[in-house]
Amino acid sequence: MPRDDRPVRSSARADRSGPRPGVRADRYTRSGPRADPPRSQPTPRGEQPPPGRSAPHPEPQPRRSPTEPTSRGRSKPEPSARDRSAGAARRPVESAEPVEGAQRLQKVLAAAGVGSRRACEDLIFRRRVTVDGRVAQLGDKVDPATAVIHVDGERLVVDTRLVYLAMNKPRGVVSTMADEKGRTALADFLDGRVEQRVYHVGRLDADSEGLLLLTNDGTLAHRLMHPSYGVAKTYLCEVAGPIPRNLGKRLAAGVELEDGPVQVDAFRVVDTLGRTAQVELTLHEGRKHIVRRLLDEVGHPVSRLVRTTIGPIRLGDLRAGRTRRLTNAEVAALFKAVGD
Repeated sequence: MPRDDRPVRSSARADRSGPRPGVRADRYTRSGPRADPPRSQPTPRGEQPPPGRSAPHPEPQPRRSPTEPTSRGRSKPEPSARDRSAGAARRPVESAEPVEGAQRLQKVLAAAGVGSRRACEDLIFRRRVTVDGRVAQLGDKVDPATAVIHVDGERLVVDTRLVYLAMNKPRGVVSTMADEKGRTALADFLDGRVEQRVYHVGRLDADSEGLLLLTNDGTLAHRLMHPSYGVAKTYLCEVAGPIPRNLGKRLAAGVELEDGPVQVDAFRVVDTLGRTAQVELTLHEGRKHIVRRLLDEVGHPVSRLVRTTIGPIRLGDLRAGRTRRLTNAEVAALFKAVGD
């Protein structure tokens, strides 16, 4: 074969003096790439690394179990009984027996106007709420229709179906919701503003005026009317004068009527105008026409009678023929007056 006399070209890569692209200069020598130094071995505990060599990073240790003893033989301390009790008190506790139609207690309290849900949760946590006689806990569920709830010892009505109204009955209106004879009755002043059917607590005759309670809470109405609960009622009367000084003592001692004796709890003369006088008396009985018959028996017939209070509820400046809803505090005061 013919000899190829062409000069052999030296490889450009072989003639180059310097590092290859992408290779650090300190890792390259004329004789070739510099060998990597050996990896440093972990230094035993208690020994110092040799000069010029940094200590290796410690290897990650596996995570110990909370109950696994440490290298020194000590185990992680268990939480104290106080910490466990405090943590348990803060954790919601579900009711053991769910009730049909039950709702979260804090939601029921908030709907009743006690405060925000967060504020109601704080009341429950501070043990200021009881349900059916027991201290409530966070997470309890209650049925608003049947639960008996107290906040700071005061009864709280959470059933939104129950209505409590105060009314200033005008003179000439009969104390009934509807009259068969077509006379003006109490329902004529509601004007359909109350969806529930309510009943009057006690009576005022047609010639009398003043405070009358309306509600659909039959249990409370019965207690307010029953004489054994002794709910006091105050009346402002315009009577024939003059009033003798010993009239108050005579009424407090008791006056005999045809259906039995009666005595007042308090009596005072408000004003005297010529031959008439205004007197205020308080008694806890509710017999028919009891005030008129009592004052007529002692010689001071009544020309005008206005009931101003029933227990803790006051007539105030409520205009004749108008009604207003009782506040939660007033409803609680009524329950307290009848021993609930």
